[in-house]
Amino acid sequence: MSKGKEKISPFAGSKFWMDGEFVDYEDAKVSVNSHSLHYGLGAFEGIRCYETKSGKPAIFRLDEHIDRIYNSCHILQIPVPYAKKEIKSAIIKVVKINKFKECYIRPVVFIGDRGGLGIFIKDYDTRVAISAWYWGAYLGEEALKTGIRAKVSSYARFHVNTFMGMSKSTGQYINSILAKKEVVSAGYDEAIMLDTSGFVCEASGENIFVYSGGYIKTPPLSSVLPGITRSSVIEVMENEMGLKVKEERVTRDELYIADEVFLTGTAAEVTPVREIDDRKIGIGKAGRIALELQEKFFNIVKGGDKKHEKWLTYL
Repeated sequence: MSKGKEKISPFAGSKFWMDGEFVDYEDAKVSVNSHSLHYGLGAFEGIRCYETKSGKPAIFRLDEHIDRIYNSCHILQIPVPYAKKEIKSAIIKVVKINKFKECYIRPVVFIGDRGGLGIFIKDYDTRVAISAWYWGAYLGEEALKTGIRAKVSSYARFHVNTFMGMSKSTGQYINSILAKKEVVSAGYDEAIMLDTSGFVCEASGENIFVYSGGYIKTPPLSSVLPGITRSSVIEVMENEMGLKVKEERVTRDELYIADEVFLTGTAAEVTPVREIDDRKIGIGKAGRIALELQEKFFNIVKGGDKKHEKWLTYL
């Protein structure tokens, strides 16, 4: 590749927190024989920081994200060499030192190379890194307004005893990558995945909600990642929008005849779905419930709703 066409990394010039100290992006080194690189054992989080209406940055539900990465590591039996308060402090410092008003934050816990390679190693050389960068709407600004086109993937979500789905683990996302590649190659925006019994599970990186008959359905936690945006919007819909939310199995054909379908996640926020498998959903564009929820969600993360200020860590 010629120099004129070289693509600059979105992380260039930033500082990472790595194993207890700050390093420049260019100096954040990981061994090519990292156990996690070869076998995929690791845990991570995606966290958003928003510029609030007061002009101050605020991290959304930071404590809950930290709890989840520790839960993930506990499930995967990865010892974390830092206390929660140390990771919380490091995340805040990463945002501050890089002078972000808004950003996406990525803590990752992974295994180094001191234990050698092989499926089983006796002693884990646990490493922790935290990076941050500006990342706009995951599926595009237009997607938030008009909704996306989705397709059910041929790749099934892991069975509950094939992979520990309550953990947000690095290797698990190969499944999501394959599903996303499949549907994007066919001209769609996002993949919807079924579980091994054929019921709707989640999208490649988001939880899914269905509005029909005056109430909301979403797959139960026994089959999906416990999304932090998911739990937030359930609370908003039930307590502020007067909607009944049922956590129960959803069939593929329920999606087709729903009044609305929308996705939630830290990256995707609240994204309406206007079409699934070439079938128009509801009115064929972003629906009333999704747009109202989206408005309330952005008001909360931007510091405009005093009832939910407990969800914000101001910097």
